[in-house]
Amino acid sequence: MATAGRDGSTFLLLGATGAGKTLLVKRLQKLSSRDGAKDLGEPPPTLPTVGTNLTDLVVGKRITVRELGGCMGPIWSSYYSDCCCVLYVIDAAKPTQISSSCVQLLSLLSAEELTSVPVLIIFNKIDLPCYMSLVEMKSLFRIQDIVSCAKQPITIVETSARDGTGLPKVMQWFCSILHDFR
Repeated sequence: MATAGRDGSTFLLLGATGAGKTLLVKRLQKLSSRDGAKDLGEPPPTLPTVGTNLTDLVVGKRITVRELGGCMGPIWSSYYSDCCCVLYVIDAAKPTQISSSCVQLLSLLSAEELTSVPVLIIFNKIDLPCYMSLVEMKSLFRIQDIVSCAKQPITIVETSARDGTGLPKVMQWFCSILHDFR
């Protein structure tokens, strides 16, 4: 059973409904298990998160990922003070979601409670034939402008939670963040 705030290592997992947060965290949990690095296997079934899910990962030490459903966007800010990092997931295969995802991202980056909190922006679903490339996504989001204006450190990765592409980079990010907290 996951408990938020254990060891002060609660990571918020945010993003629009359908961006792939639940599958991403399930795959990361599998990767962080003893046998997970060998074979991710078939993707487990998921349902859209209504509310919040807590998942423990072991990345050198135990951390808790608090996934908030996309439908909870209006109250995400009530969880900001309890987190040490934010993972923000964007569906790279859904161009109609870009503007709302950008607005949500800018809102969380401007939140006072998150000014010094590291942020990982995850462009997910790169395995789908209609995904936009990282260059296209960075251009649409004006990522260079966002990164240069943001107060917090921002890292960007591309992933496919379904086939596992990019997930080791997310795990490396966890490790580097935990190392920085020492």
